[in-house]
Amino acid sequence: MSEEDGASTGRYVVVKALEDGVVIMGLTRGKDTRSHHSERLDAGEVMVAQFTELTAAIKIRGRAEILTDVGRVESGS
Repeated sequence: MSEEDGASTGRYVVVKALEDGVVIMGLTRGKDTRSHHSERLDAGEVMVAQFTELTAAIKIRGRAEILTDVGRVESGS
């Protein structure tokens, strides 16, 4: 699928839950920032997310390891 066909070329983020109940929320871009999607992960589960035309930010609640192309960070510690 090409970019003309709507393929997304955003950066990826990998989130690994370090405890049960980690919540990941995708936040919209534009004039009003809103939550448009959320997922709940239990310990050991991994989610690969991508920034897109719709997703400007990702909020993570709980203990998780986050990997990006610029480094690693741990939330909730």
